[in-house]
Amino acid sequence: MDITVADRNEIAALTGVNEQYLYQCLTGRKDMKTREAVRVERLTGGKVRRWHLRKSDWWLHWPELINAEGAPAVPQEQPAAEGQGA
Repeated sequence: MDITVADRNEIAALTGVNEQYLYQCLTGRKDMKTREAVRVERLTGGKVRRWHLRKSDWWLHWPELINAEGAPAVPQEQPAAEGQGA
């Protein structure tokens, strides 16, 4: 997602989300709470999507969005290393 600093500041002001926290979520450093991600998506008219704010596990929270237009691919499960896992 290409978003400028000015866009990020505007979105932060619109949604009441701290700009640095928004940056951390958009870059995948943190995951926004699910309810908050939905709220931001709605307030931005879909400019910022939930999957932009929960990069690590969005498909687990909103499986109905898998294969939606613009949705990122869902990562394939990595096989457990030998001697680990199940």
